[in-house]
Amino acid sequence: MADLLIELFSEEIPARMQAGACDALKRMVTDGLVERGLTYADAQAFATPRRLALAVHGLTEHSPTTREERRGPKVGAPEKAIEGFLRSTGLRMEDLETRDDKKGQVYIAHVVTEGRAAAAIVAEVLEHAIRNFPWPKSMRWGAGGLRWVRPLHSILCILSKDAGAEVVPLDVDGIVSGDSTRGHRFMAPDEFSVVSFEDYAAKLKRAKVILDPVERADHIWNDASQMAFAAGLELVEDRGLLAEVAGLVEWPVVLMGRIDAQFLGLPPEVLQTSMKEHQKFFSLRDPKTGQITGFVTVANRETLDDGATILAGNQKVLAARLSDAKFFWDNDLRAVSDAGLEGMGAGLSAVTFHNKLGSQADRVARIEALAREIAPLVGADAELAAQAARVAKADLRSEMVGEFPELQGLMGSYYARAAGLPDDVDRACLEHYQPLGPSDSVPSSPVSVAVALADKLDTLTGFWAIGEKPTGSKDPYALRRAALGVIRLVLGNRVQVNLMLTCVIRIMNHLIDLRTKGEGVARAQLIDEIKGSGFDAIAEQLRLSMIASATKQSRPIVDKAISDAMLIASDLLAFFHDRLKVHLRDQGIRHDVIDACLAMPNNDDLTLLVKRAEALAAFLKTSDGENLLQGFKRANNILTQAEAKDGVEYSFGPDPKLAEDGAEAALFAALDRAEAAITPAMGAEDFATAMAAMAALRAPIDAFFDAVQINADNQILRRNRLNLLHRIRATCLQVADLTRVEG
Repeated sequence: MADLLIELFSEEIPARMQAGACDALKRMVTDGLVERGLTYADAQAFATPRRLALAVHGLTEHSPTTREERRGPKVGAPEKAIEGFLRSTGLRMEDLETRDDKKGQVYIAHVVTEGRAAAAIVAEVLEHAIRNFPWPKSMRWGAGGLRWVRPLHSILCILSKDAGAEVVPLDVDGIVSGDSTRGHRFMAPDEFSVVSFEDYAAKLKRAKVILDPVERADHIWNDASQMAFAAGLELVEDRGLLAEVAGLVEWPVVLMGRIDAQFLGLPPEVLQTSMKEHQKFFSLRDPKTGQITGFVTVANRETLDDGATILAGNQKVLAARLSDAKFFWDNDLRAVSDAGLEGMGAGLSAVTFHNKLGSQADRVARIEALAREIAPLVGADAELAAQAARVAKADLRSEMVGEFPELQGLMGSYYARAAGLPDDVDRACLEHYQPLGPSDSVPSSPVSVAVALADKLDTLTGFWAIGEKPTGSKDPYALRRAALGVIRLVLGNRVQVNLMLTCVIRIMNHLIDLRTKGEGVARAQLIDEIKGSGFDAIAEQLRLSMIASATKQSRPIVDKAISDAMLIASDLLAFFHDRLKVHLRDQGIRHDVIDACLAMPNNDDLTLLVKRAEALAAFLKTSDGENLLQGFKRANNILTQAEAKDGVEYSFGPDPKLAEDGAEAALFAALDRAEAAITPAMGAEDFATAMAAMAALRAPIDAFFDAVQINADNQILRRNRLNLLHRIRATCLQVADLTRVEG
């Protein structure tokens, strides 16, 4: 067995590319070795700003000799077919064997592939990996044609065995492999040789290079935490920044500085964002005040003055950056003081949201109207929700958000507070973007919930109306995230909203705007007119209301928009259901249980839908639930087969007077009791009570099937019992479509 060590030494590799490069190098080399017949015990890849390294342990020293029998064309086949077969096997005609086959004689080739030394295979695999490396961006340099992320200087490639180390001979565009590398660019730039991975890592550390990025990150975090603690401060955790900084240095030296007092009045998030984005600084927070008062920077070398010169230079640059941030902050506060937050947002009419969906101002108007409608459903004041919607996007015109787009929403909250707006409004400015992902918090303030739902529903209905739906893995407008956001807002706040109706109206208005450019068509407030209508009645209600207020010329457009809106909204509702399935599966609810509930009426009320699914999932985990499901399926199967055979539907009410057996009479009584309990429970959306009433049917159904023959010779009794099975099916289907449940 041998150990393989590879190092590709270059100019600085961007930190964001290092982790992906490690994975690619490990994958390309190890896959190539295995494909060519070598095996290995384990492999590790490492990266620093100037090198990629791979250590492969327990590598076999030779690939095995293989023997393969290949069946060729039949004897007498065209000459070109035989020549092609010979080329593919590398044999001559006299090397082939003929063998009898069902359809005559065929040529058989015995191909022997001799094993090769590991060094030859490694050289072949590594050259292929270097020439085909998947850098996101690469460059050429000098007169050569090789591409690498930055100029590649040297290749270290050795095989270490018990007898010693040997260099794997390799030449890639004039870069010849060897057994040497270099240490830190400034503190230990001299070349040195290595004989194994352990020797390599140890000598690098003596040459002021920490090879492992995890070790560099731990070193930075521990030193920074200790410095902060000693100063009575706490280090603000930022794992993403930590990984990036660890990729910028080979020998991290942690330095701590203080922020000038003139900048301490800036919001903490502004200080943190400015230092992170511009300087790659970590923030230090005063635990008593919550204010950002200091920073940590990481140098890439030790100095005689213990980093004082580096720190002074960094503080000078930081002061310039924070001066810019303070300038933006002061200007924005002045604008809010002069014209209010709505005045700041006046310029949104000049900002295009989408060329088919109008400006950001158009979008704000739509969000305001929808937030006003949603407010009563979430317990929010309609006027307060409308006010919050009007100003929620105003900070998009602020200088601070222009410099730091990631602060949108947060800065709106600060500016709303500065403008003296109600607390619910400034909270909505921040929270209406949430939740941003599956782990993000869900707003609970009613005004925030109303605006957040309006924002996301406007986005979804707008892009669905113009045909910009997610396709495959592509989702440029983050519509999957928006749909999941709606689901989490609705479920997290137990909101009961008719999504189908809401989406139809929004999509219809989008379509009318697109087809009439907003001219000549009146906008009726239709919510009160059609609230509570079934899906099949929505289109007609909309048509009558809108046509009555439309001009003669625009009536066909309105009518077509309504019918199209129904189709589009149905597709959007299916998209919500798909996202909901994923969300509920993550919470342990089976897909078939979800399907059983989706098949029921009012499935656009997501809160009601999930309530039903949770109750059904819990019911099916009980022994009563499992056995009742089997009884239902048995009744449904017998009934379905009988109806198919007889060509009739057995849905006529069964007569209890025809019950001959005590078990049959008991089932009639049990169904009466169950229906009396299930019907009001379903009306009250009390699914747990309905499930409990259904569970009481388990024993009577089991007893009925044990004691009674369904397909009796007496046709009157047979019909009555089949009608009784229909009653079992109808009673159970009130709760969920159990035909869709597996088991």
